[in-house]
Amino acid sequence: MNPPTDSGDWLVYGANGYTARMILKEAIERGLRPVVAGRNRDEVELVAARMDCPARTFPLDDPSTVAKQLKGIRLVLNCAGPFSQTARTLIAACIEAKAHYLDITGEIDSIEHAAICDEPALKADISIIPAVGFDVVPTDCLAAMLAAEMPDATHLTLAFTGGTDASPGTTKTVLESLPHGARARIAGRIEKVPFAWKQRTIPFHTGPREAVTIGWGDVASAYYTTRIKNIDTYIALDEIGARNMRRLRRFGPLLRFRPLLKLANRLVDRFIKGPTPEALAAERSAIWGEVRNAAGETRTASLETPNGYRLTALTAVAAVERVLAGRTKPGFQTPAQAFGRQFILSIPGVAAISGVPASPGVNRPT
Repeated sequence: MNPPTDSGDWLVYGANGYTARMILKEAIERGLRPVVAGRNRDEVELVAARMDCPARTFPLDDPSTVAKQLKGIRLVLNCAGPFSQTARTLIAACIEAKAHYLDITGEIDSIEHAAICDEPALKADISIIPAVGFDVVPTDCLAAMLAAEMPDATHLTLAFTGGTDASPGTTKTVLESLPHGARARIAGRIEKVPFAWKQRTIPFHTGPREAVTIGWGDVASAYYTTRIKNIDTYIALDEIGARNMRRLRRFGPLLRFRPLLKLANRLVDRFIKGPTPEALAAERSAIWGEVRNAAGETRTASLETPNGYRLTALTAVAAVERVLAGRTKPGFQTPAQAFGRQFILSIPGVAAISGVPASPGVNRPT
């Protein structure tokens, strides 16, 4: 374990991961120089040498031990998924070290854990802001915009188109979540539901697509942002994809057996490389949202964003800049609460398509 060194004032944990490397590249291009950190000394030091950044290596065994490794650090950006294995320890260490905590999770349980840490974060005078990536920044901001347009909304639906291949970290997070099934927020509570519980046609601006429900992070975060008690989240899939999603009702629980999950993760490390640079540059994501009130009235809105991995790099670095500049308050916050519902529209490459209230600086498609 390396001792803390005098270096930058913020730290990226899991810096050797696919998405983390994209975030580091974006940060360095914007004049930021974080400490790169993780568990694997060889991989972390290789990233540090390539990025010309200071490095620290330490495991996440004990919050107090980790807190000592955060000496001189004002902010931690956790990029090490599955976040079910990293977020609790890092949040506890950040509270002890009085360092702001951000991450790029899309995991419902990790967001819920961050929410219950509000009081200790307030006492430590730090911000805890999970999910500052593709999941959930665009959907969270869109939910906030829609809720502002319909304050009496009782139901929220959010949907997105996927696109490119998943990274190794994202794939492992999905595998980790499969034994627990899908979830939705129903009457204010997060409830377990079958995979592909509902199917509907979503009128994306790129054309209507069939979509099925998944346990997207907004099932947790959008409730704190909007206080809407019924939340469904959808991903656009073709019929084969939807059929495979339903098959997970039978096969997903098999991954409760840790040896099988470990084998699956080893196969991910061997075969999953993440999207190519060409895919990242070419692919775009469509985001759609709808609110409905008790009278059956609806409001809809939609956005177009860069590829999810590219967007995560942009939103994560923008979030770090705002927190380091002292532009957030202490305690737990969702991205839209911390940075405002217009935050997503300040990100390069994001376009408001329809239903988004006009304001200065809003990106519109040309």
